[in-house]
Amino acid sequence: MKVALITGVTGQDGSYLAELLLEKGYMVHGIKRRSSSLNTERIDHIYQDPHDENPRFKLHYGDLTDSLNITKIIQLCQPDEIYNLGAMSHVKVSFDIPEYVGQVDALGTLRILEAVRLLGLEKKTRIYQASTSELYGGMPENKNEKGFYDENSSFYPRSPYGVAKMYGFWITKNYREAYDMFACNGISFNHESPRRGETFVTRKITRAVARIALGQQDKFYLGNLDAKRDWGHAKDYVRMMWMILQADKPEDWVIATGETTRVRDFVVLSFREVGIELEFIGSGICEKARVAYCSDEKYQLKIGKEILSVDSQYFRPTEVDLLIGDPTKAKKKLGWLPEYNLSSIVKDMVKSDINLFKN
Repeated sequence: MKVALITGVTGQDGSYLAELLLEKGYMVHGIKRRSSSLNTERIDHIYQDPHDENPRFKLHYGDLTDSLNITKIIQLCQPDEIYNLGAMSHVKVSFDIPEYVGQVDALGTLRILEAVRLLGLEKKTRIYQASTSELYGGMPENKNEKGFYDENSSFYPRSPYGVAKMYGFWITKNYREAYDMFACNGISFNHESPRRGETFVTRKITRAVARIALGQQDKFYLGNLDAKRDWGHAKDYVRMMWMILQADKPEDWVIATGETTRVRDFVVLSFREVGIELEFIGSGICEKARVAYCSDEKYQLKIGKEILSVDSQYFRPTEVDLLIGDPTKAKKKLGWLPEYNLSSIVKDMVKSDINLFKN
C-alpha cells in the first residue's frame, strides 16, 4: 500500500486529493495546524476514528514554520509521496502579512525538502510542490507565441505570495538537481469548487448570489471586474497533481485550462444560475450592477435593484490583470484533460451555496 502525506489537507485541494488517493488505495496522512476552533469540515466525511483498528486516513498536528515537527512527521509516516499544498495563499492578504507568507510558503517548502534529504528518503519519497500562476505576474512579455504562459515562460511575481512561491519553485528544482530527488512543481492556475475559501473572489461571488437570491443580503462589493483568470475545477487539478508524481521522471508542469474569463463575466454567469440577468452601469471604481430581469419564480428581486458595487479597497497594490495557462505539455505527455468547464464549475458552486444558505 502506498503512503502519502498531504500538507494543507483541510484546504480545498487537500481534501479533494485525500479523497482521490483513498479511492486509489493509499494510506493517507494529513497535516493540519492546531486551532482552538475546528476547521476540518472539508474532510469530516473521510475522517476515521483513530481508535479504528486499521485507519487509512490519519491527521497530525503540524506547521510548516516548524522544521522539527515536519521532520518528525515525515520520519513517522515514511511517505512514498508528499504533496505540499499547505500555504498562505490569499494574494491580497499577503501584502498585509508578508513575513509570515515567506516563512510558510517559501521556507516551509525548504523544510520539507531538507527533512526528506536528512532522513535519507530522497530515493523513496516523491515530492509535489504546489506552485502558482502568480509567478508570472501577468506580464505580457513573458507569454509564449500563443499568448499563454507555459513551463518556459519567465517569472515576474507581483505580490509577496508570488515572491514566496517563486522561492518554493526554485528550491524544489534545486534539490531535484543537487540531490537527484523526484521533486516536481505544479504551476496551478486558478481552480475553484464549492470548497473554495470564502474570501476568494469566486466563492465570494457565489455566496453573495445565493444570499441575495434568498433575500438574506442586499448587495456585495468587488475589486477589479476586468481582471481575467484561467479558472478550472479543483477536482481536475488534484488529479493532475497525482499524475505528475506517477510520471517516469520529475519535471515541472503547468496545470491550466487554456481559457480565460473576466471577473465581471463570472458574476454574470453566477446570477444566471438563479435566473437573474444584470445590467452594468458606470466604469472603473464607479461601476455598479443592478437587476435587469428575473426569470426564476423562486428568486424574484426588484428590477433596478443595485446588487454590486466596485470598492477600491479590494484592488491589489500591484494588480495582475490577465493570467492564462498553456496545458499543452500536460495533455501531450500525461494525457490529462479537464472534465469540468467554467459553466459546470459555476453551476456546482452556486447550487452548493444555495443549499448552504437555505439551511
